[in-house]
Amino acid sequence: MYPLTIGMAIENRELWEQAQASLTTLPFRIIVEHQDLGDVGNFIDRLERMRPDVVLIDISGWREPLEGLVASIRGAIGDPMIIALNTVADSDSILSSMRAGINEYLYPPLQESLRKALEKRSAERSRRSVAGAKAGGKSFAFLSAKGGCGATTLVTHVAAELGRLNQKVLLADLDLDSGMVGFITKTKSVYSILDAVNNLHRLDIHYWKALVSNGIPGVEIVPAPLAMASKVQIKDEQIRNILAFVRPHYDWTLVDLGRSLSRMAMAALEEIDEACLVTTLEVPALHQSKQIVQTLLDSGYGKNRIKLILNRSPKRLDITPGELEKMLGLPIFCMVPNDYTELYETYAEGRMLNRNSDLGKHMAKLAGKLSSMGEEKTGKKKFALFG
Repeated sequence: MYPLTIGMAIENRELWEQAQASLTTLPFRIIVEHQDLGDVGNFIDRLERMRPDVVLIDISGWREPLEGLVASIRGAIGDPMIIALNTVADSDSILSSMRAGINEYLYPPLQESLRKALEKRSAERSRRSVAGAKAGGKSFAFLSAKGGCGATTLVTHVAAELGRLNQKVLLADLDLDSGMVGFITKTKSVYSILDAVNNLHRLDIHYWKALVSNGIPGVEIVPAPLAMASKVQIKDEQIRNILAFVRPHYDWTLVDLGRSLSRMAMAALEEIDEACLVTTLEVPALHQSKQIVQTLLDSGYGKNRIKLILNRSPKRLDITPGELEKMLGLPIFCMVPNDYTELYETYAEGRMLNRNSDLGKHMAKLAGKLSSMGEEKTGKKKFALFG
C-alpha cells in the first residue's frame, strides 16, 4: 500500500473524533492537524510546508464559497485528494462540493467510507509509482543543503561520466535561481526548461529534441532560463508532466534542483527515483540537511531513496561517519574530497574536470556507485565505468 500522508482541518468534535479513530487503524501518517477553521490562512501555510497527499476539510460550519478554499489548497500543494467531511448527507452540500472540485464527500459514520476513499487513493498512487518505474530509465535529483555545497558540480560530472558509457543521458537544470549547468557545461542552447513548460500542449519527442543541447558528449542538456525569465512561476503539475514525458527516452535522467527544498523541487521529486542531498561539514549546511531529510520523510519520501553525499570532505574528519549518520538520520552514501585549486583552474579555463585528477576520479567513483545501484533496480547488464 502506498504510504499516504494526511492533512486535516476539522472543527466539529464528532467529525474530529471519528476521523482520528478511523485513521489510527490505517497505515497512513497525519502530518498536519488543525482545529480552527477561522484561521484558514495558517492551515494553508502548513499544508504548503508539509505537502500531504490527502486533505480532510470539515465543511459543516463553512459559510464561504468552497471554490475559494479548494483553489487555495490546490494552489499551495498541487493536486492532493480533497475530502469534505460533513455531519449530514445534504444534497445541496454534496453538489456544491463536487462543483468546487472536492474529490469525496463523507459523513458519519466515517470509518468504512474514509477507509475506502484512502485505500483508493493509495492504490492510484501505487500504480502511478510502478508505472513510472517501468516507463523508462533511472532518475536522480541533486540538491544542495544550502547554497555553495556543490550539487551542480557533482551532477554535471556524474552526467558526463554516464555519457561516456554509450548511455542516453539527460541533464536538466531546474535551479531557477542560479542555473549554473549551462555555465559549467558550456552549452550553447538558446532554449530552456521554460520553453518546454510553455509548450506542454505541443510537447513531443521531435519538439523536445529541438530544445536540448549536446554540451557534453553523450549527454543532452536542457538548461535553466536566464535570470530574468526565471521569475516566471512554474506549476507543480507542469514540472511533473515534463519529467514524466522525458524519462522514457533516456537511460539516465539527472536533475539539478538547486539549493534547499523549493515547492517546485518537492513536485519534481514525485517523478524522481532517488534524491542526492549534497552537504558539507559546515554547521549551517548540516542543520539544513537535517531539516530537508525530515521534510522528505514527513512527506512520504522513503529513507532508502535519499542518498547523502558529503562534498568537500577534509582528509581528517572532526566527526565520525557514525556520528554524522546519527545526527542526520542517514548513512553517508559517498564522500567527495575538497580540491578548491583543481576546481578553480577547471572553471577558469572553461572546461570540465580532468578525469585523471584525484577529484575527477572521485566523480567517476560516484557515478559508478549510482549507476550500479540503478542497474540492480532495472535489471540492466552491468558495464565497466572505466572501459
